[in-house]
Amino acid sequence: MHSVARNGLLAALPAADFARLASHLELVPLRLGDMLYEPGQQLRHVYFPTTAIVSLHYVTESGASSETCGVGSEGVVGFPLFMGGHSTPSSAVVQTTGHAYRLSRDVVMREFDRVGPIQDLLLRYTQALITQMTQTAVCNRHHSIVQGLCRWLLSTLDRTPDGELLMTQDLIASTLGVRREGITEAAGKLQGAGWIRYRRGHISVLNRTGLESHVCECYGVVKRELARLLPASSDDARPAARAM
Repeated sequence: MHSVARNGLLAALPAADFARLASHLELVPLRLGDMLYEPGQQLRHVYFPTTAIVSLHYVTESGASSETCGVGSEGVVGFPLFMGGHSTPSSAVVQTTGHAYRLSRDVVMREFDRVGPIQDLLLRYTQALITQMTQTAVCNRHHSIVQGLCRWLLSTLDRTPDGELLMTQDLIASTLGVRREGITEAAGKLQGAGWIRYRRGHISVLNRTGLESHVCECYGVVKRELARLLPASSDDARPAARAM
């Protein structure tokens, strides 16, 4: 059963503001590897994930890539649209299969320009996203691959509470911007400690406490900032949205 309340931003909107969006929200499936937008492309929609996770990547001219941030049920994909940029040099790729609610550019801009709760919520989320981007850059430069892998696993686990992740080592290496051999070694250490089990593209988190004991401060900084900036749901009763 899909519900708009599974997305933190939609759930946090006052009922009257959400009611104006409800009939425009489309439930769409997002498959692993789907490209929601490419570098330089004009954005036509924003996406509010409920069960999917979307990774924002920057790809260099040589073809190397690295994740700048991830978005799950706590947020929205497509912030350059309402920040006035309308496009971005990065790409948005589905990292975990699931669903999202899609909203068209015209509706987003109309509501954003009302200068009310919707604008306030989107701007505060954008600040939290900037914090995540900043900490990702710091982590990739100053912390070990093991710490970065713990950060990524915990962040993904927060958005996928069943503890089962579908992700190959090649994709994790691309996400963290490191060589595959580095991920193989780091994952081996975590598996040897009994904290994860890795098999053929499946990662099972067996001991979250162990990961938390070795993660760098970047994970906590991002999580605290998100909690500080975004309120809890203001109304659990939501009108139905359209399914696609």
